[in-house]
Amino acid sequence: MTHILAAEMVANVGTVLVQVGDAVGPLDTLVILESMKMEIPVLAEVHGVVAELAVSVGDSIQEGDVIAVIATGGSQ
Repeated sequence: MTHILAAEMVANVGTVLVQVGDAVGPLDTLVILESMKMEIPVLAEVHGVVAELAVSVGDSIQEGDVIAVIATGGSQ
């Protein structure tokens, strides 16, 4: 199964902390977004492996844009 992380707001990608293939858990920060002079961490939410990273530093993203896809071992 996969878990899709999508942007909850319009923002710029400030930092990318993971790569495809990295193992992640619910408390792991994948990306830090910047919006209105604030930094917003995007957490993995589930245990799994980063299967796809759809953003790069400097990207402008819109609400609903895919940030990352995490492959999980079980059903969601």
